[in-house]
Amino acid sequence: MAGLGSDHIGVVAAAAGGPGFVPEIWQDDVIAQYKANLVVANLVSKINHSGRKGDVINLPSITDRKTAVPTAKAVNTAVTLVPAAASEIILTINQHWEYSFMYEDITALQALDSLRRHYTDHAGYALAKKVDQVLWAAYENMQGGANFDAAVIGSDGETVIDGTANSNTGNFAALTDAGIRKMIQTLDDEDNPMSDRHLVIPPVERNNLMGLARFTEQAFVGEGGSGNTIRNGNIGQIYGVGVYISTNCPFVHTDSGDGDLFFDFSSAAATTGTDITGTAVTIGAGGVAYGRVGVMQHRGALVHAEQQGIRTQTQYKQEYLGDMFTADCIFGVQEQRDYAAVPFVCAV
Repeated sequence: MAGLGSDHIGVVAAAAGGPGFVPEIWQDDVIAQYKANLVVANLVSKINHSGRKGDVINLPSITDRKTAVPTAKAVNTAVTLVPAAASEIILTINQHWEYSFMYEDITALQALDSLRRHYTDHAGYALAKKVDQVLWAAYENMQGGANFDAAVIGSDGETVIDGTANSNTGNFAALTDAGIRKMIQTLDDEDNPMSDRHLVIPPVERNNLMGLARFTEQAFVGEGGSGNTIRNGNIGQIYGVGVYISTNCPFVHTDSGDGDLFFDFSSAAATTGTDITGTAVTIGAGGVAYGRVGVMQHRGALVHAEQQGIRTQTQYKQEYLGDMFTADCIFGVQEQRDYAAVPFVCAV
């Protein structure tokens, strides 16, 4: 294991207040923190593949409902058979992520258990963040696009993003009432069910929406006292669509030389890096984080299959006189219905 002799929790860490090491409690705390920090994973279709073998799930898919047309029945004639139109969606379970650390015997003997949550919080948060990021990457091909090139801007909900606009700084714009209503219409036009719709936004857009009287003030929303958004800070629902805040919303960079777009999970400007799908990219003259991605979606847009939920394990390492602790999970993510989500880009 790389760095095993140096990257463990020793007496120095213990002196600052170390954890108490009871594996069963650790697992409960890691799972609780993991669930508390999931956002998108709670808003998509879920398949529990726990305890089952195999690395591929075949999901049956029928032709889009909009193309389903009944046939008039003529008297004394046989019915008209509908041609086979089934296909399948391949969901590959190929994501295995872990969070590990090691603590020496002296740490376990001298440390208090009051800061156990410090380590379990980190483990649960790190794994939840990774699951949500993998799900965000799956939104890039929605609405028939690729690399988010079909994403719209928040201000009107229909103009496609353009990195070359405004002297290669992009046309990204904050959400407006009109933009939200247009994205709702887009889902309506594609025959998505009215229920189980969600609007997932970055913190910058929560700040924006809280400043729009239409969504916060009692005269518009009819909520008074502690139920008012101005009092409690909760956006709640907009036109029947639940609003969720995610710090994992991807950042958008533009190449100041040619306006090419680059999506990742870092706000730092860079000329090279790794994009949202894990591919190494070079963006020429230099990128600037001019926007962030959000999504208006129905639950059926993506499917998340969990083959192994949060698991925690400990192993005693005699050569280091200490215990190694690992939390890990195994899952897969796949786009399920292309037109069930509308990615959008807002300004930061």
